[in-house]
Amino acid sequence: MTSPRITLALAATLLAISSPSAPAQSQDYPSRPVKVIVPFGAGGPADVTARQIGSILQESFGQAFVIENRTGAGGVIGTQDVVKSPPDGYTLLMMSNTQTANESLVPQRKYELMRDLEPIAPVNYSDLVIVVHPSVQAKTLQEFIALAKSQPGKLNYASSGQGTPYHMAGELFKAMAGIDLVHVPYRNSGEARSGVIGGQVQMMIDAVPAMAPNVAENQVRALATTGKTRSTVLPNAPTVIEAGISGYEATIWLGLMAPAGTPKPIIDKLGTAVNAMVKRPDIVKLWTRQGAVPMSMTPEEFDKFLRGDIVKWAEVVKKFDKPPQ
Repeated sequence: MTSPRITLALAATLLAISSPSAPAQSQDYPSRPVKVIVPFGAGGPADVTARQIGSILQESFGQAFVIENRTGAGGVIGTQDVVKSPPDGYTLLMMSNTQTANESLVPQRKYELMRDLEPIAPVNYSDLVIVVHPSVQAKTLQEFIALAKSQPGKLNYASSGQGTPYHMAGELFKAMAGIDLVHVPYRNSGEARSGVIGGQVQMMIDAVPAMAPNVAENQVRALATTGKTRSTVLPNAPTVIEAGISGYEATIWLGLMAPAGTPKPIIDKLGTAVNAMVKRPDIVKLWTRQGAVPMSMTPEEFDKFLRGDIVKWAEVVKKFDKPPQ
């Protein structure tokens, strides 16, 4: 008769044999389509970049990387959907500094970024551009600041929602320029862009790759870009620093995360593939033409970067002259 101890040992052995190990899961991964959730609207930098990445990862792994846009609440809804997903590598999040800003801006969210998600790799970053509708009586950034100071609370600016890089860049600009602008959040960057092009709002801070074509068509007027040096895509626009606001800098960066608990071999496999992709000459050439700069980090380096960005935006939020609208 088999003793209870032997029975338990046999059961444990059978369980170990029948359960795939993490290394085995990694070797087989991905064995079916992978879903990439973009918590932002179609046509914006995150959506466009996710589709570029998905196409290349599909070539690399032989499985489809399906992009799904799940918008709302400044990126919180889509992020929450990923947090709730199984930690098996088959649901990923295309995220940006929206998620790091939301850590201090949206205290009511039901997740914590660094507790409930695993960093995989950053992808790229882009400078932003401050644009105004052609009807605005300001040809330079200083003229716009002077106009805003003469009409406190009368001019407005668009963003794709609370906590987005465009919103945070706008609030930082307000604080450093000492002006009072009204924040008008739209559901996504495409609608916000249409708002400033149509003249419903006076100003917007948008990603250079997204807004440069509209500048070229004279649908908006570029006043300044937000990087440390001039944009190669919009070389005639001075930087905000050149225009007189010392120390101002803002970008939009993108990256990939997975639900917490995703096996490390899968995280590493994805991170290696993404880092190889961003170094491809054709991708570097494409992004350079669009005004985007590749980023490359290990999952551990990206983890440190994310934690630092959370602290950075928490400090920016403290500078707001009033709660974001």
